[in-house]
Amino acid sequence: MEKTWRWFGKKDKITLAMLKQIGVEGIVTALHDVPLGEVWTREKIRDLREYIESYGMRWSVVESLPVVETIKYGGPDRDHQIEVYKESLRNLSAEGIHCICYNFMPVLDWARTDLIHENPNGATNLYFNYAEFAYFDIYILKRAGAREEWAQFQFPAGVGEGRNVLAEADELAKTMTPEKDHKLVETIIIKTQGFVSGNFSENDEAPIQKFRDFLDLYKGIDKAQLRANMKYFLEAIMPTCEECGMNMCVHPDDPPIEILGLPRIVRTEEDIEWFLNAVPNKHNGLTFCAGSLSAGAYNNVVEIAKKFASRTHFVHLRSCHIFPNGDFTEASHLGGRADLIELCRIFEKENPELPMRVDHGMTFTDQPGGIMDESNHGHNAGYTLLGRMFAMGQVQGILATVDNELGIKYTQPGFFG
Repeated sequence: MEKTWRWFGKKDKITLAMLKQIGVEGIVTALHDVPLGEVWTREKIRDLREYIESYGMRWSVVESLPVVETIKYGGPDRDHQIEVYKESLRNLSAEGIHCICYNFMPVLDWARTDLIHENPNGATNLYFNYAEFAYFDIYILKRAGAREEWAQFQFPAGVGEGRNVLAEADELAKTMTPEKDHKLVETIIIKTQGFVSGNFSENDEAPIQKFRDFLDLYKGIDKAQLRANMKYFLEAIMPTCEECGMNMCVHPDDPPIEILGLPRIVRTEEDIEWFLNAVPNKHNGLTFCAGSLSAGAYNNVVEIAKKFASRTHFVHLRSCHIFPNGDFTEASHLGGRADLIELCRIFEKENPELPMRVDHGMTFTDQPGGIMDESNHGHNAGYTLLGRMFAMGQVQGILATVDNELGIKYTQPGFFG
């Protein structure tokens, strides 16, 4: 597979010169300076593409060309925004970029409750605690119906047996402080959303109310309606994708559970089968995020990969570990539930040219200012240099071994031999 890296543009402190040295072949990025709902112009696309190519790499995948909320909930300007989207697709295609990773998650692109949860080795990782998220929903967001929903919440079979998330949230409320509340709001709304969705930023003066306002847009939208809206969007853009040779690949829901009263429609094998069959066009495909899928105890990640490999246009390689109580964290790229070794076999056999990126590396720690101290590097949550570089090395080793098994010559970029 093509070894790619998510890079956040010219302002990213992780430079393209660094990435070239560690074996990156393709860049996954977006026009982060273009406001939501505006056309990506050929001039802006070309400027960034040529900058990437000047370092000997290519712009392999757009992650993401955001699907604005009005398209997801079916607002009055949906058709206008779809036309804007199609124009951006044409401009990207004209500049030689033909793969779009996007999502159809309402409001919340992804969720964690702790961005620096300590690993046994002293490094930190992303973590999701159900009780903390329920506390946020009930006590901070104060969403109508939240308490009743969490009272009925059940974990999948095999995890969280006997756990009462609502009781834990109520107990947690006794020890929370304004400072702890602020940190949780920053984690759930600002630090995980600001750099991906564009809906929120660190400059928002009232992020909680803004969050409530977004949730209100989805009142009356159930799973069936959200599915219908996704089908409407895909059917509208497929002629443009055919015209431009553009592959659309939806990212699974992260985490793959229904939260905040919102429907989630790309979280299970059945969900994936539905949207692929609803719009049976080869340009309608999947971003196979092994981490998102492995966070759901009901998902057999390897079997899902086997079933949908031919409709996969992009791969995210990471893995999650689910604790007995149901909480989950990022695992080693050689461990967890995803079995990245077997996934590499499946996708390398299906298409050796398939773009792949490692995802959500751990954050190394050290004495302040030490060589491994990444605390002040200014990286986005989950997107460190050292952690992802470590993971990239692991995955490169897997790919070299798999290629040897398959009789494919493995070449490590940047070396004489």
